[in-house]
Amino acid sequence: MEDVIPAGDVDVGDVIVLPDADDPVLVNRVRLGQGGLIFTVTSASSNPPEEDWPERDWPVKLTAEVRLRRRGRDLAH
Repeated sequence: MEDVIPAGDVDVGDVIVLPDADDPVLVNRVRLGQGGLIFTVTSASSNPPEEDWPERDWPVKLTAEVRLRRRGRDLAH
């Protein structure tokens, strides 16, 4: 199931698709930054190709108005 939600409604453990991306990511951390939200994300795939995901996790800054596709929640978190 996929929902379209504002970035301000994203929680830790959500699996989302970032704007201009096709692959889902897992949200590990959400914090408030200057002018928006900063998500720390990692690949939602269990074994992503190293060339596609060179870093284990990385920060993404978005404004609260950005709309994202949410694919569900990672129940392990």
